[in-house]
Amino acid sequence: MSSAPSLDERYLAAAAAGDLAGVRSALAEGADKDAQDREEASAILAAARGGHHEVVRLLIAEGVDIDAQDQTCFNPFIHGCINDDLELVRIMVEAGTDLKRLTRFGGNGLTPAAEKGHLEIVRYLLENTAINVNLTNTLGWTALIETIILGDGGPVRQQTVELLLQHGAKPGMTDEWGVPPIDLARKRGFDEIVATIERYL
Repeated sequence: MSSAPSLDERYLAAAAAGDLAGVRSALAEGADKDAQDREEASAILAAARGGHHEVVRLLIAEGVDIDAQDQTCFNPFIHGCINDDLELVRIMVEAGTDLKRLTRFGGNGLTPAAEKGHLEIVRYLLENTAINVNLTNTLGWTALIETIILGDGGPVRQQTVELLLQHGAKPGMTDEWGVPPIDLARKRGFDEIVATIERYL
């Protein structure tokens, strides 16, 4: 017979299920608020993954480590940026999340948001935080390069490029091969993006 789940396991499961009462109860019984599962995911990350924002808020109020990252470098802020959860990103920023924590590819939260075309998250981060707009990830790409080479050049990508440049993205920062963003856009036939970058050169 398998043994009954431990208090910490019940706590993590309640967070993942969005069970506010269960989370409160487990904490009152003495669960470790920063308990992690075997992949080093914390309760607040489990809640974030499930879109359980009220549990996320409760755990912030309980003083959990909001920046702890699992084995694949996810924490609630990174998760929100990658998965287009603007409310979660806002909650984490307002709670003082560490904007310098990196994804497993060495990007900050802005990097995957720009890569995936999550325009409103890009806008929010640029307008409300001091996140590094020129960070280069382990692939040698900035957020500006990501949105050009991994996008379709359409209206969302055009607006993303404009926002990044408005907020200090350096248009001359090249990829790992020394190719600047404007040439990457030209090569893909993204004329509107080329025109936008030209205004900032």
